[in-house]
Amino acid sequence: MLPIAALSAVGLLLGIMSALTKDAVIAAVPAFAPTAPVGFVFATIKSVANAVYAQIPVLFAICLALGLARKDKEIAAFAGFVGYYTFIAAGAAMVKSGLFDFSSLDTATVLGVEGAPNMSAFGGILVGCLTAALHDRFIDTKLPVAISFYGGKRSVAIVVFVAMLILGILSPFIWLPLSIAIMALGTAIASLGNFGVFLFGLAERGLIPTGLHHIINQLFRTTSIGGVLNGTEGCLNIFYQYVDTMGTAALSDYTRYLAEGKFAFMLFGLPAAALAIYRSTPENKRDGVKALVVAGAVTAFVSGITEPLEFSFLFVAPVLYAFHSVMAGLSFMLTHMLGVSIGGTGGGIIDFVIWGVLQPGSRWYMVIPLGIAYFFIYYFVFYTYLTSHHIVIDAPDDSAEVTEKAEIAEGTMTPQLTYIIEGLGGVDNIVNINNCITRLRVDVKDMSLIDEDMLKKSGSMGVKKMSDTHIHVIYGPAVENIATQLHSVLKM
Repeated sequence: MLPIAALSAVGLLLGIMSALTKDAVIAAVPAFAPTAPVGFVFATIKSVANAVYAQIPVLFAICLALGLARKDKEIAAFAGFVGYYTFIAAGAAMVKSGLFDFSSLDTATVLGVEGAPNMSAFGGILVGCLTAALHDRFIDTKLPVAISFYGGKRSVAIVVFVAMLILGILSPFIWLPLSIAIMALGTAIASLGNFGVFLFGLAERGLIPTGLHHIINQLFRTTSIGGVLNGTEGCLNIFYQYVDTMGTAALSDYTRYLAEGKFAFMLFGLPAAALAIYRSTPENKRDGVKALVVAGAVTAFVSGITEPLEFSFLFVAPVLYAFHSVMAGLSFMLTHMLGVSIGGTGGGIIDFVIWGVLQPGSRWYMVIPLGIAYFFIYYFVFYTYLTSHHIVIDAPDDSAEVTEKAEIAEGTMTPQLTYIIEGLGGVDNIVNINNCITRLRVDVKDMSLIDEDMLKKSGSMGVKKMSDTHIHVIYGPAVENIATQLHSVLKM
């Protein structure tokens, strides 16, 4: 999640600078002109932000290697960069060798390497995942005494170098037919028109319980599936590259897969759902539920992070989540049909102001009536369903007793951490801990030892068992701090 978080922050900064350097703004405030000191700073920030977006593939290679590695993550990150550079250099060498005809292959200059197969984010994702796997396999390798210097941690970069050298040489042969298939898929989706936009929104929201929504988002944002314009691939890359020169209105075919479709249900729909959940809760339980839904609604409204609220009703009322997913798909489709053109990636009020209100031609005001309709529809559906089916959404029980002490060698324990460790089956059952924006992602030895009630007592908003040994525990934006504390007390 590191590159996604970093790119989101850079995108917001780019949006602010873009709004402040529009011709109309400069005419009103000459100090914002590029030739003035303040304007020069703004122009520099824009230039640097665009440069960061150009490095998306290598950021994925480094950060995926770091995030997926089980230990010694800094070694994996270093190997990720070595592997990616080796990969593109080897691919470029094969393309330019003249041994085979690659004239129909799309190439680009990547990190200064000319003629590399233009794999965009795919290349970085591939290298990052393979690097993490090789890192975990060879990090503890022991070699004979004579060459022991190259064993252990030092062996990782060497193994990755050799593997990516071979894979890089093969990459032009693999990428040529694959890129043709991807382009065909992008063309097919575009040919579906508004229905294709609906399907994207439905899938993007519907896949959140599995965590696979990140994949579909990145495919559209950074590859040709999301569109191609003058050699730039991916709807997000295109938007950031051309928003200043073409304006938002001219980029509506690309923004339809970005933030514009989220605002109706994030700014209006989910807060209404939160109100309905509160109003449908018996009075003796409202105090606890109020804290849960208010926090979830505010988080969704401000930052566009919706999982804390969504997981509060996903498991107890899956029909409502199915309704929510369909409404999300309709939101994407309807905003595009209304001519709205708002880029960015988040669906909160910050993105709405920066990429909507402050951008000429975005037609942001059309979101307001649609959002008001969404507010009443969400409230009516949620309240009616919850009351008619006598469903009560409970808040985490903070007053519960800890039934068994977790044994921790060192570190500062809190009641929440004790609940989490016991809920995960104890210290000996925990293999590895990672996290994304809202979820604790844990590898365990025995899934039967998981105590979901104990995890709920820890403040969890939901639990998703992804396989026999991997589980997601949803905590919302606070998960980063929780993961850090767990790493500290468990010495991971």
